[in-house]
This record gives sequence, C-alpha cells and structure tokens, in this order.
Amino acid sequence: MKIILLQDEKKLGKKGDIVEVSEGYARNYILPKKIGAEASAKNMNDLKLKKANDAKVAQEQLDAAKALAADLEDRIVTIRIKAGEGGKVFGSVSAKEIAAAVKEQCGIEIDKKKLQLADNLRNFGSYEVGIKLHPQVTGKLTVKVTE
Repeated sequence: MKIILLQDEKKLGKKGDIVEVSEGYARNYILPKKIGAEASAKNMNDLKLKKANDAKVAQEQLDAAKALAADLEDRIVTIRIKAGEGGKVFGSVSAKEIAAAVKEQCGIEIDKKKLQLADNLRNFGSYEVGIKLHPQVTGKLTVKVTE
C-alpha cells in the first residue's frame, strides 16, 4: 500500500515522501496515528500543490533576504561609546547594541543572533559585520564606532 507521510518518521522517511508499506502496518499504525495518509489521487494532487506553494514561499523569502542584504550593504551604522584618557575604550560594542542601533538609525529590525561577530568590538574605527539573513544569503553592514 502506498502512503504519503504527513510527518517525519524515523524508519520510513521524511514528511511528503511517498512510501510503500504493508497494508496491516498502514491500517493499524500509520493511519490511526495520523503519521501518513493513503496515496489516493486527491491526496497526491494536494501534496503536489502544497510542494509548489512551499517552493514559491521559499523563493519569495530568498528574494526578500537578497533585497535586504543589498539595502544594508550601503548603510553605515554609527555607535558612540565612552573612552577614558588616551582613547582607551570602556567596555565594548556587542551584537545587542548593534541590533538596537540598526533599528534606531535604519528602521530595520534584525535579530542579534543573526549578527556574525568574531568578538565584541573593543576599539574605535569602522568594522564590517556579517548578517545571516537566510541560509543562502549573508549580508554585510558597516559599523562605525566613535567616541
């Protein structure tokens, strides 16, 4: 009997896969627990439409991430921090502060976890910070640390 999996099942396959199982296994385990549905013509068509819709949504998200990366590449975010005698910086600039500055200065909300900092910024100057916007898109943002 052919079954369309509705969720990931360790021994059978991933969600959306079409698998061949015995009739008793399908009737007694898979169908009652809603792990899968019978591969009828209607269910096959629904699966095809759902996969097409998921692909369209994924492409729209990728395009939006690319547009945001292009927009952020031109921007410079300025962050002011205190310094002591001789230009020694008190503390450092963290990802949380950079995300707050981007929201305030550019009006774009970015999750601090998506910022790719090797270490907190401890000196004055201009830095390139990577932003993971999408699994396939990494943008760059220029952060200027001033006194």
